[in-house]
Amino acid sequence: MPGLRELTARSRLKKTGAVVTASCLLLLAGPGLAAVSSGSTLTLDQALQTAFAGNPDLAAAQWEIGIAQGDRQQAGLIPNPELSWEAEDTRRDSRTTTVLISQPIELGGKRGARIDVASRAQDAAGIELERKRNALRADVIQAFSSAQTAQQRLQLSRQSLQLAEHGLRVAQGRIEAGKSSPVEGTRAQVQLSQVRLELSRAERDQANAYQQLAQVMGAPLPMSVNVQTAAQGMSTVPPATRLLERLNETAELRLAKLQIDQREASLGLEKAQRIPDLTVSVGSQYSELERERVNVVGLSMPIPLFNRNQGNVLAAARRADQARDLRNATELRLRTDIQTTLEQWQTANGEVNAFNQTILPAAQSAVDTATRGFEMGKFGFLDVLDAQRTLISARTQYIQAVAEATDARVRIERIFGDLGAFAVSP
Repeated sequence: MPGLRELTARSRLKKTGAVVTASCLLLLAGPGLAAVSSGSTLTLDQALQTAFAGNPDLAAAQWEIGIAQGDRQQAGLIPNPELSWEAEDTRRDSRTTTVLISQPIELGGKRGARIDVASRAQDAAGIELERKRNALRADVIQAFSSAQTAQQRLQLSRQSLQLAEHGLRVAQGRIEAGKSSPVEGTRAQVQLSQVRLELSRAERDQANAYQQLAQVMGAPLPMSVNVQTAAQGMSTVPPATRLLERLNETAELRLAKLQIDQREASLGLEKAQRIPDLTVSVGSQYSELERERVNVVGLSMPIPLFNRNQGNVLAAARRADQARDLRNATELRLRTDIQTTLEQWQTANGEVNAFNQTILPAAQSAVDTATRGFEMGKFGFLDVLDAQRTLISARTQYIQAVAEATDARVRIERIFGDLGAFAVSP
């Protein structure tokens, strides 16, 4: 049987191994989470850093840059020469063999048109990656804000539980003193049961919000990690005039404009395809019958009698027209989104200020007054319950207003990227 010291040593080794394993998992999860240990606080900067380093969708999108580079390189290559061998007459003594090397020569600027199309696609890949990075940033901020909201609702549920427990104690004290009816104790118990159910729902919602945040970040979150509490003051948003002035700088609108250039370049390529290519052939022919070798030179070119690529030219022209309409539709949609989002932010920000300055202090004061009055016998317990429910409802609406304001700002950042650049730019 092992001694007590040996069992203690084994237990310490198991604990040490568990700590090392957890540390390794955090390091593998990403550089942002490596600094977040169990029981610590996750900041928004750490979440963004982890997402940019480990999000699989962004990692897959980054390969488009290399793909576009390969397409650009391939577009600049000239056609390979062709080696051919022919034999006339299968009899050995009388056959004639010909060896030819043929080189296609592209006419009409096809190679330059291909390079132009590939270069436009290369530029589009870079803008598309920027757009996806903006979208990922907005998704992380949205998920982080949802986790903050769920965490605040959980804290609110715990505060509501304390209020309900305090109300039950007060009611039970008055019942024992013979100053209140047992019905008030039943009401307090029902209120406490309802608050406990709300607390269970808040715990479940927080777990779901943490899972959504971990999915966007592309890395698992330790169970005991908390997200950083939201700041008291709301972040400002640039005015509508300034945002609309910089609308052309957005990745989405630049991509829509570049797609017009891509379609125009494709149209130029299709027009170049109407001109047939010239094939130059040089070779040698040997006749077994005459024992003589002669040089062979040839030129060949298709005759564009029926197929002049007119269908592809028409389709490319219509795609260019379509790209112009899509660009106009994108600009109109972005302008509408900016206006409606700014209105949402202004409304939610006004509600947040009203809750902070008036509603929440008044609701808290009403609870304190009703509780003291009930203890002194001036109010009934229904007044206490009504004041508690009003405070809980006001806190819930306040959290919802903060969430709506944050959602509006995230929608703006999804279009423009980091709004912090507006503060330093002229």
